[in-house]
This record gives sequence, structure tokens and C-alpha cells, in this order.
Amino acid sequence: MEKEEEGGFTRLASFVCDCEPLTEDDLEAIEASLSNNKKRPFNDHTHTPRRRLPKSLIALQHPNASSFSPHPRPCDSRMTLPVMKFSGQISYSRTFDAVEKAATKLLQILQEKTTDMMQTAIGFDIEWKPTFRKGVPPGKVAVMQICGDTRHCHVLHLIHSGIPQNLQLLLEDPTVLKVGAGIDGDAVKVFRDYNISVKGVTDLSFHANQKLGGDHKWGLASLTEKLLSKQLKKPNKIRLGNWEAPVLSKEQLEYAATDAFASWCLYQAIKDLPDAQKVTDRSGQVDAVPQE
Repeated sequence: MEKEEEGGFTRLASFVCDCEPLTEDDLEAIEASLSNNKKRPFNDHTHTPRRRLPKSLIALQHPNASSFSPHPRPCDSRMTLPVMKFSGQISYSRTFDAVEKAATKLLQILQEKTTDMMQTAIGFDIEWKPTFRKGVPPGKVAVMQICGDTRHCHVLHLIHSGIPQNLQLLLEDPTVLKVGAGIDGDAVKVFRDYNISVKGVTDLSFHANQKLGGDHKWGLASLTEKLLSKQLKKPNKIRLGNWEAPVLSKEQLEYAATDAFASWCLYQAIKDLPDAQKVTDRSGQVDAVPQE
């Protein structure tokens, strides 16, 4: 059972059924239903159980199934999932010197983690000030958030600092894997706004489809719900807020760090899963029968 902090109070995240007491007739009807189910042949698929395995497991166990949908069903909303939140240290940098120091620290950490056999992955995301006027383009990339583990996330306020050379080296390094949902579009925007090519990008949506099958347009929130069983809150007040503010608010910092953290967690969750095609191939294999 998960605990959530909300409004200064600790709330247990559980599913409680608030219903009327069962009558004697109700109990007899349930007993009759259970009795009929026991008589039903094993291969009769007309009965749909109320409780199901997570769809990610169904997709892996039944690779040809087409029911793995990125859109939650209405009944799914009845259950409250725990909220995804980054609980480590958020390093906020908004001046050129501070961002340069943050990039130096990131490069040192990544160099220690990187081996010849494995790339180091970082959760990557960007924010910018939206526009609500026709003909007015959106703002430049204002914030870049990077997360490489459960302990530390960097939020870089680029609209005020610019991009130092060492951060540019990190972004252009193809051996540092940048992971995120829709990260290809983020890379294009960084190039348009700062003329810097973000290399070594992996789109979590494409990565998930490789592992689970299908061709779904996954978003960060839907992937977090399906694979991590947590909800990633996206309040418009923050998501569409002023990311060019002189100083980011606590809510903006937590939002930015959590997005990058969710990307990193999702990559860790799916990177070791077998590809969908390999699962399909194995499911078609038949064990040899020994000759008598």
C-alpha cells in the first residue's frame, strides 16, 4: 500500500468500495453465478474476469494480442494510482557560470558510469514559454532538465544562461544516451533555437513499441501509467506556464525534474525486455518429443 502526501496530510492510496450491504437475494444470486462458472468449460472465453493482469504483462505473454492500448479505459480511472514524483536533490542553475559547473559535474559522473560495453542513459526534457496568439511563435527553449539516477536531477534555466561549451559537448556526444518521449522533436527545437545538434537520442515511444509490439503514439504520462503503474501529473497551470520567469517556482522545478526522472525510470524499465519479435518467435517453438 502506497502513501501519498497531499495538503499536509498522509493519505493511503488504496481502492475502497463504497456500496450498500448485500441482501439475501444478492448472496443467492452470487452463489448461483459462481456455481455456473465452475461448470463452464475451461476454453469458454465468454466470461471476462473483473481483475486482469497489467496489460504490459499480457503483451509479453501474448505477443499477438492487439489489446495493448495507450489510452486508459473509463473503468481504469476508478482506481487512483500513486503519483510519480522525484524525491532526490534538484540542482537549479540559472547563470552561465552555474550551468557550466553543472555540466562539468554531469560530465564527470557520466564518465565514471560509462564503460566500453554500455552506454549511459540520461532522462532528458525541455520546456519553453508557449504562445496563445496567432502568428506569434513560441519562445526559445527556456529550460533543460537532465536526470541520470534516483538521487540527482539538474534543471538548467537556459533562457538566462545560454549554453556553455561543455554542455554543448555533452549534448553532441553520441555515447551519452538521451532518452525521452518525443525526444526527436525536442532535439529539432534545440537545433532551431541554439544551432546545437542533440545526438544519441532514443525515443521512449519507439523503444516501447519495439519491446511490446504495436505502433502506439505513447506520451510520457501514458507510458508512466502503463509501465510504472504511476500517474504523471501534467497540470496546465505549470505545463503552459511562464518558463522564462526570472526564477522558476518550486512547482516548476518539481515538474521539470519529475519529467526527466520519469524518462530515466521508463528507460530502465524497458531496456532489458526482449524485443516483441523475439517473444513471438519463442512462443511458436515446440519442444521436441523424445523417441521411445
